[in-house]
Amino acid sequence: MHGRRHSTTPRSTMNRRGLLAAAGAAALTTACGTAAGQPPGEVALHGDNASWGKPIAAAGRRMKSTAGIGLVPQVIPSLESFEQIVKSSLRTSKTPDMLKYWSGYRLQDLARTGGIIEMTGHWERAEARGWVYPELRSAFTYKNRVWALPMNLAYWVFFYNTEVFAEHDLEAPQTWEDFLAACKRLKSAGITPLHATTDGRWPAFIWFMEVLVRQDPRFYQDLMNGRESYTDPRAVRAMRTIVSFFDNDWFTPMDMSHDDAAAGVVHGKVGMMPGGTFLTPSLQAAGGKPGGNVDAFVLPMADARARPSMIFESSALVCTSKGPDRKEAVKAAGQWLHPRVAEAFAHTLQDGCPNPRVEPANPMVDGIARTARRKRLWMLNRFWEQGPPELVESTVDDLAGFLLDPPSYRQVLRTMQERADEAWQVWREAEKV
Repeated sequence: MHGRRHSTTPRSTMNRRGLLAAAGAAALTTACGTAAGQPPGEVALHGDNASWGKPIAAAGRRMKSTAGIGLVPQVIPSLESFEQIVKSSLRTSKTPDMLKYWSGYRLQDLARTGGIIEMTGHWERAEARGWVYPELRSAFTYKNRVWALPMNLAYWVFFYNTEVFAEHDLEAPQTWEDFLAACKRLKSAGITPLHATTDGRWPAFIWFMEVLVRQDPRFYQDLMNGRESYTDPRAVRAMRTIVSFFDNDWFTPMDMSHDDAAAGVVHGKVGMMPGGTFLTPSLQAAGGKPGGNVDAFVLPMADARARPSMIFESSALVCTSKGPDRKEAVKAAGQWLHPRVAEAFAHTLQDGCPNPRVEPANPMVDGIARTARRKRLWMLNRFWEQGPPELVESTVDDLAGFLLDPPSYRQVLRTMQERADEAWQVWREAEKV
């Protein structure tokens, strides 16, 4: 999905990984054998998310008409082991030709293996045609070379029910004070103001990320890249802000899933839900109409002096060096950002698109994209893609622990910094090799 599903208990997660990796490796070998058997004119695209099957197939049909190559979606079982399994496969002859992967440091980690193909030429040709937002490039770059192309562009926003807001004389917040006032009014009306969760494990980072970016986006960027400390007063302030939301009883139960929260927004039980626009189908499944009874806003800055910012998420389209159909895979990758192909994918997925020439998939995404352009928002990569993967994994567990025990925030920050010191040292040593 958009981060792997784990138990919220780190120890139990670790106990399961070996078994899952073994089972997943066997499944991957089978899946890759299927990819190796694709007939001429077709390339298998492996990913970790079954819900992307139809969008990939739709893009493949368009690609067949633009480049004579179709895409065959393949889902690798065991989301928890996907990343490790892919890395192992790159050292064998059973590697997939194309992968849906993550951007940022996770992509850098993959590039270090030497098992994926550079995409700088594809990127530069797409940028010259106006087929990609130039500001996304750094998320797909390692050592000044591009290693993947953006598949989607999810904007991280707050979803809300327009009818519920109108009923309580509320509008989408324009300032941090507006946001706090909306929380208070919703609470007084018997509506849980905000969704927060540890369900699925990875969402535990959401509130730390969102609050930190609103208070000091430069600090967020520096912290995620190992230039600042989790024990800094600015990190403490972010955690204390989240604790105050707990104190006000503004959060849903920590085991409420995104799907249930989406239904809560649609049915007026939950006031606002943070998340990427990839959650649009969840809102639609619950009866929401994007741009109609449900809409979204970018959380306002808590510090009006800070540079206006928002979080984005973009999956990486990767071609492997040893894939059996790698020549066709590279050709297909060159067509991914073609407006017709990108449109088919984004509209079927109901998400944002990295090609600015593609019409938005729905009015809600259109409104967010317009806001991002009008306010010239600083687009910052999501927490999950920022920093050495092993560090992010452990930090997510730490943040889950904090959400389940808010008074522990100071100890949690110290623990996260201890992990960060060690992880960044290992990462930087590996950079020298």
